[in-house]
Amino acid sequence: MNKNTTNTDRMLVLAGSLLGLTAIVAGTFAAHVVPEYLDEKALNTFDTAVRYHTYNALATLAAAWVWSRWPGRTPMLAGWMFVVGTVLFSGSLYVLVSTGARWLGMVAPIGGSAMIVGWFLLALAPFAPTTAQPSDP
Repeated sequence: MNKNTTNTDRMLVLAGSLLGLTAIVAGTFAAHVVPEYLDEKALNTFDTAVRYHTYNALATLAAAWVWSRWPGRTPMLAGWMFVVGTVLFSGSLYVLVSTGARWLGMVAPIGGSAMIVGWFLLALAPFAPTTAQPSDP
């Protein structure tokens, strides 16, 4: 076992992998089932949710890698901002399309903001204070 592996990077890898899995399921659902039940506008909204869901699954995995390279609070927070952003942004759009609850459209920008913060934190992570120095392989 790599001595630099911790619960933080394991949890981020788990979260990113589960986001990736659910993004693929949602994308498959969108391609094969959803078109029969939704109009073009709703289908575009669903596709947007799937696209950002996928991006943020990969971003969460990137945050885990960055944490393993420069361990600290910044990459950890970046990863969790991607997770929260995905749940709020994509999740609200999935429910909006499924139920027609228009008020959920107000939740999506909060999720989008969390995603933006995640990318900003990920960019800062190599320059932020670290909690430990990674050892050379």
